[in-house]
Amino acid sequence: MNTSLFQAAGLARIRQACVVVCCSLAATWALAGPGAHGPNGEHLDQAPAAGATLAAGPRVEAQTDLFELVARLGAAELTLMIDRFASNEPVLKAEVEVESGALKAKAKFQADSGAYVLSDPALLKLLATPGEHPLLITIVAGAETDLLDGVLSTSAADAAGLDHDAEFGHGESRFPAWARWLSGGVLLLALVGWVRVRKARKLGMNSGAQA
Repeated sequence: MNTSLFQAAGLARIRQACVVVCCSLAATWALAGPGAHGPNGEHLDQAPAAGATLAAGPRVEAQTDLFELVARLGAAELTLMIDRFASNEPVLKAEVEVESGALKAKAKFQADSGAYVLSDPALLKLLATPGEHPLLITIVAGAETDLLDGVLSTSAADAAGLDHDAEFGHGESRFPAWARWLSGGVLLLALVGWVRVRKARKLGMNSGAQA
């Protein structure tokens, strides 16, 4: 067996695995955050093609001249990703309050993900009820204050899915399940390739020493 060819093939597998991991994580982040836009304010992300996989659950988008956001309702929380409209720079450590009907509650900032999470039981129960839910979101970021509004549409199927997730304790995650499984599988493949390359190098060194 040609050891050098075996080593080259192993290294190629590792490079391919790293590329796949980076692409899958980048694609997931693009789905999670607010859409990018051009210099005139037009959003560059297009409507998803038929059959495309998107994060499950009711969601709403809103924007002003200062901020833009995407909010997604899960079984145990409402998650909000907030950017500055002009630059797409994430808005961090702001004060965020969500109001719907007679209820309102503050969302907590999560430093590890950069998201804002609302977990008020009464407000979540309201939003999980089938129907149209107007949202008024107050953002205070330093000296800047703005109000964003939108409508969260929850269908009967959405409500049933949220009830199912709550019953079985499915937690929220920044990345969908398919991305986590794909990344884990590719990392495992990369590890296997690395081990094979190490073994091949060791065999090559032993063969050279014996010669």
